[in-house]
Amino acid sequence: MSTSIKSFFDEDTSTYSYVVADTASSKAAIIDPVMTFDPASGTLDGSSIEPLLDYIREQALEPTWILETHAHADHLSSAPLLKEHFPAATTAIGRGITRVQATFKTVFNLEEDFQTDGSQFDRLLEEGDSLPLGDMQIEVIATPGHTSDSVTYLIGDAAFVGDSIFMPDMGTARCDFPGGDATTLYQSIQKLFDLPDETTLYMCHDYAPGGREHRNVTTVGEERKHNIHVGEAHSLEDFKEMREARDKTLGAPRLLYPSVQVNIRAGHLPPAESNGRRYLKLPLKSVAVE
Repeated sequence: MSTSIKSFFDEDTSTYSYVVADTASSKAAIIDPVMTFDPASGTLDGSSIEPLLDYIREQALEPTWILETHAHADHLSSAPLLKEHFPAATTAIGRGITRVQATFKTVFNLEEDFQTDGSQFDRLLEEGDSLPLGDMQIEVIATPGHTSDSVTYLIGDAAFVGDSIFMPDMGTARCDFPGGDATTLYQSIQKLFDLPDETTLYMCHDYAPGGREHRNVTTVGEERKHNIHVGEAHSLEDFKEMREARDKTLGAPRLLYPSVQVNIRAGHLPPAESNGRRYLKLPLKSVAVE
């Protein structure tokens, strides 16, 4: 069995998307695809997936899966656009999305008939699920803590970890979103650390601390030894104290509200209102007005 992995970097959101293929069968999985979105003008377009589509055509691949590692809070998913090109592909996310949907239906006061059962996705995934990819299998590892729906996809000796862990010099994801929990994240990362040292970890984001070049690939061994938040020198108590203190200093992601409203719908936009237009909401904090 032979696997090809191609990464695509969206500079505006510092997001990595992936096309992973079984070269024998040309079956492919697309992981964490990005939609181009300009919040100032409210403009969406599919320019960010053009390089991905070009690659799929050049390699004559057949995508059978469109996989989300979680409902992202920093970019909008382009899964619906990809489904237009590959209607047979199955969209999937962790089963914890139902808790995310229930939380944000209340936060945004979404329409009464918005379903919180994950039915916007073709399939909901759980720990231990195995998805066919040609002659290979995609193993699902539940890695909650950053969000309740976070999963890692293990394909051969490559793991696509979403936002649970970053490059060693960046550490780990925040845990202060609804459903997040530092203890749970630490335990999830220990599951990743139980994989062989040589297992390659593919990041969903890299923000290039210190001005270094962007990087998206590391190994379990490197993370276990050198991760500044959760490496072998850090206990659960150390991590929990650090993570909770650090999260209090972090501002909201730039695209938090647009991203969550779209991504809990599997990348679909809210329904059109009476004037035929679609809208994204911005919750306001209560202030005294004289």
